[in-house]
Amino acid sequence: MSEHEFHVHGAHDHAVEHAAHEGPGLGQYVAIFTAILASLGAIVSYQGGTTQNEAMLFKNEAVLKKSQASDQWNYYQAESNKQHLMQLASELVHPDRKSFYRNEIEKYAKEKELIKQKADVLEEESKNADDESKNMMRPHHRLALAMTLLQIAISLASITVLTRKRWLFYVAGVAAVGGIALWSLAMIS
Repeated sequence: MSEHEFHVHGAHDHAVEHAAHEGPGLGQYVAIFTAILASLGAIVSYQGGTTQNEAMLFKNEAVLKKSQASDQWNYYQAESNKQHLMQLASELVHPDRKSFYRNEIEKYAKEKELIKQKADVLEEESKNADDESKNMMRPHHRLALAMTLLQIAISLASITVLTRKRWLFYVAGVAAVGGIALWSLAMIS
Protein backbone atom coordinates (compact mmCIF):
# COMPACT_ATOMS: atom_id res chain seq x y z
CA MET A 1 0.00 0.00 0.00
CA SER A 2 1.43 3.39 -0.90
CA GLU A 3 1.62 6.30 1.45
CA HIS A 4 -0.94 8.36 -0.44
CA GLU A 5 -3.67 5.81 -0.62
CA PHE A 6 -6.75 6.08 1.51
CA HIS A 7 -6.94 3.43 4.29
CA VAL A 8 -10.14 2.56 6.15
CA HIS A 9 -9.98 1.04 9.62
CA GLY A 10 -12.59 -1.39 10.75
CA ALA A 11 -14.56 -0.87 13.96
CA HIS A 12 -12.44 -3.41 15.83
CA ASP A 13 -9.19 -1.81 14.71
CA HIS A 14 -10.48 1.56 15.75
CA ALA A 15 -11.49 0.26 19.23
CA VAL A 16 -8.10 -1.39 19.76
CA GLU A 17 -6.22 1.70 18.68
CA HIS A 18 -8.43 3.91 20.82
CA ALA A 19 -7.96 1.66 23.88
CA ALA A 20 -4.18 1.66 23.39
CA HIS A 21 -4.11 5.43 23.65
CA GLU A 22 -6.58 5.72 26.54
CA GLY A 23 -4.39 4.07 29.18
CA PRO A 24 -5.44 1.50 31.71
CA GLY A 25 -9.14 0.87 31.92
CA LEU A 26 -11.43 -0.43 34.62
CA GLY A 27 -10.63 -4.03 33.71
CA GLN A 28 -6.93 -3.53 34.32
CA TYR A 29 -7.54 -1.86 37.68
CA VAL A 30 -9.83 -4.66 38.75
CA ALA A 31 -7.33 -7.29 37.61
CA ILE A 32 -4.52 -5.69 39.62
CA PHE A 33 -6.83 -5.15 42.60
CA THR A 34 -7.97 -8.78 42.65
CA ALA A 35 -4.42 -10.08 42.21
CA ILE A 36 -3.26 -8.05 45.21
CA LEU A 37 -6.25 -9.17 47.27
CA ALA A 38 -5.73 -12.81 46.29
CA SER A 39 -2.11 -12.56 47.46
CA LEU A 40 -3.12 -10.95 50.75
CA GLY A 41 -5.85 -13.57 51.12
CA ALA A 42 -3.29 -16.33 50.72
CA ILE A 43 -1.18 -14.80 53.49
CA VAL A 44 -4.19 -14.36 55.79
CA SER A 45 -5.30 -17.93 55.10
CA TYR A 46 -1.82 -19.26 55.86
CA GLN A 47 -1.65 -17.30 59.12
CA GLY A 48 -5.11 -18.49 60.14
CA GLY A 49 -4.20 -22.12 59.48
CA THR A 50 -0.87 -21.82 61.28
CA THR A 51 -2.52 -20.16 64.27
CA GLN A 52 -5.12 -22.88 64.45
CA ASN A 53 -2.53 -25.67 64.14
CA GLU A 54 -0.36 -24.20 66.89
CA ALA A 55 -3.39 -23.83 69.15
CA MET A 56 -4.27 -27.47 68.55
CA LEU A 57 -0.72 -28.53 69.43
CA PHE A 58 -0.93 -26.66 72.74
CA LYS A 59 -4.37 -28.15 73.39
CA ASN A 60 -2.99 -31.64 72.75
CA GLU A 61 -0.14 -30.90 75.16
CA ALA A 62 -2.68 -29.78 77.77
CA VAL A 63 -4.66 -33.00 77.38
CA LEU A 64 -1.49 -35.10 77.58
CA LYS A 65 -0.32 -33.37 80.75
CA LYS A 66 -3.81 -33.67 82.27
CA SER A 67 -3.77 -37.39 81.53
CA GLN A 68 -0.33 -37.78 83.08
CA ALA A 69 -1.50 -35.85 86.15
CA SER A 70 -4.52 -38.15 86.39
CA ASP A 71 -2.19 -41.15 86.29
CA GLN A 72 -0.19 -39.64 89.14
CA TRP A 73 -3.33 -39.04 91.19
CA ASN A 74 -4.35 -42.68 90.63
CA TYR A 75 -0.89 -43.75 91.79
CA TYR A 76 -1.31 -41.46 94.81
CA GLN A 77 -4.58 -43.19 95.67
CA ALA A 78 -2.98 -46.63 95.35
CA GLU A 79 -0.16 -45.58 97.70
CA SER A 80 -2.74 -44.11 100.07
CA ASN A 81 -4.66 -47.40 100.08
CA LYS A 82 -1.42 -49.28 100.86
CA GLN A 83 -0.70 -46.83 103.67
CA HIS A 84 -4.18 -47.39 105.13
CA LEU A 85 -3.70 -51.15 104.94
CA MET A 86 -0.39 -50.80 106.79
CA GLN A 87 -2.12 -48.71 109.45
CA LEU A 88 -4.79 -51.37 109.85
CA ALA A 89 -2.16 -54.11 109.94
CA SER A 90 -0.18 -52.22 112.59
CA GLU A 91 -3.26 -52.25 114.79
CA LEU A 92 -3.89 -55.96 114.31
CA VAL A 93 -0.38 -57.44 114.54
CA HIS A 94 1.68 -58.52 117.45
CA PRO A 95 3.53 -55.61 119.12
CA ASP A 96 6.88 -57.02 117.93
CA ARG A 97 5.86 -56.41 114.29
CA LYS A 98 4.40 -52.90 114.78
CA SER A 99 7.70 -51.13 114.00
CA PHE A 100 7.82 -52.75 110.53
CA TYR A 101 4.36 -51.46 109.72
CA ARG A 102 5.13 -47.98 111.13
CA ASN A 103 8.16 -47.82 108.80
CA GLU A 104 5.96 -48.88 105.89
CA ILE A 105 3.40 -46.20 106.81
CA GLU A 106 6.15 -43.54 106.79
CA LYS A 107 7.53 -44.86 103.48
CA TYR A 108 4.10 -44.59 101.82
CA ALA A 109 3.58 -41.09 103.28
CA LYS A 110 6.89 -39.93 101.73
CA GLU A 111 6.06 -41.56 98.40
CA LYS A 112 2.63 -39.93 98.40
CA GLU A 113 4.20 -36.52 98.95
CA LEU A 114 6.54 -36.99 95.95
CA ILE A 115 3.66 -38.27 93.80
CA LYS A 116 1.52 -35.30 94.85
CA GLN A 117 4.27 -32.85 93.92
CA LYS A 118 4.67 -34.47 90.49
CA ALA A 119 0.90 -34.45 89.92
CA ASP A 120 0.70 -30.78 90.90
CA VAL A 121 3.50 -29.91 88.44
CA LEU A 122 1.71 -31.81 85.67
CA GLU A 123 -1.58 -30.05 86.50
CA GLU A 124 0.19 -26.69 86.25
CA GLU A 125 1.81 -27.65 82.93
CA SER A 126 -1.61 -28.70 81.63
CA LYS A 127 -3.13 -25.39 82.68
CA ASN A 128 -0.29 -23.42 81.07
CA ALA A 129 -0.61 -25.34 77.78
CA ASP A 130 -4.39 -24.82 77.81
CA ASP A 131 -3.93 -21.08 78.41
CA GLU A 132 -1.41 -20.92 75.56
CA SER A 133 -3.89 -22.71 73.29
CA LYS A 134 -6.53 -20.11 74.12
CA ASN A 135 -4.05 -17.30 73.44
CA MET A 136 -3.17 -18.80 70.06
CA MET A 137 -6.85 -19.01 69.06
CA ARG A 138 -7.58 -15.39 70.00
CA PRO A 139 -6.62 -13.90 66.58
CA HIS A 140 -8.13 -16.78 64.60
CA HIS A 141 -11.66 -15.32 64.57
CA ARG A 142 -10.42 -11.98 63.22
CA LEU A 143 -8.30 -13.75 60.61
CA ALA A 144 -11.35 -15.71 59.45
CA LEU A 145 -13.42 -12.51 59.19
CA ALA A 146 -10.57 -10.77 57.36
CA MET A 147 -10.39 -13.59 54.84
CA THR A 148 -14.16 -13.45 54.34
CA LEU A 149 -14.07 -9.70 53.63
CA LEU A 150 -11.16 -10.13 51.19
CA GLN A 151 -13.12 -12.83 49.35
CA ILE A 152 -16.19 -10.57 49.21
CA ALA A 153 -14.00 -7.77 47.81
CA ILE A 154 -12.65 -10.08 45.09
CA SER A 155 -16.18 -11.20 44.19
CA LEU A 156 -17.49 -7.63 44.00
CA ALA A 157 -14.52 -6.58 41.87
CA SER A 158 -15.23 -9.43 39.47
CA ILE A 159 -18.86 -8.38 39.21
CA THR A 160 -17.66 -4.82 38.54
CA VAL A 161 -15.90 -5.97 35.37
CA LEU A 162 -19.01 -7.76 34.16
CA THR A 163 -21.48 -4.97 34.94
CA ARG A 164 -19.18 -1.95 34.43
CA LYS A 165 -20.70 -0.41 37.58
CA ARG A 166 -17.90 1.59 39.17
CA TRP A 167 -19.75 1.92 42.47
CA LEU A 168 -19.33 -1.85 42.97
CA PHE A 169 -15.58 -1.36 42.69
CA TYR A 170 -15.74 1.19 45.52
CA VAL A 171 -17.77 -1.21 47.67
CA ALA A 172 -15.15 -3.87 46.92
CA GLY A 173 -12.50 -1.40 48.09
CA VAL A 174 -14.36 -0.81 51.34
CA ALA A 175 -14.62 -4.59 51.92
CA ALA A 176 -10.91 -4.94 51.17
CA VAL A 177 -10.00 -2.17 53.62
CA GLY A 178 -12.17 -3.85 56.26
CA GLY A 179 -10.43 -7.17 55.65
CA ILE A 180 -6.98 -5.59 55.85
CA ALA A 181 -7.97 -3.75 59.06
CA LEU A 182 -9.16 -6.98 60.69
CA TRP A 183 -5.99 -8.73 59.57
CA SER A 184 -3.93 -5.96 61.17
CA LEU A 185 -5.92 -6.18 64.40
CA ALA A 186 -5.46 -9.94 64.49
CA MET A 187 -1.70 -9.54 64.17
CA ILE A 188 -1.36 -7.01 66.99
CA SER A 189 -3.66 -8.74 69.46
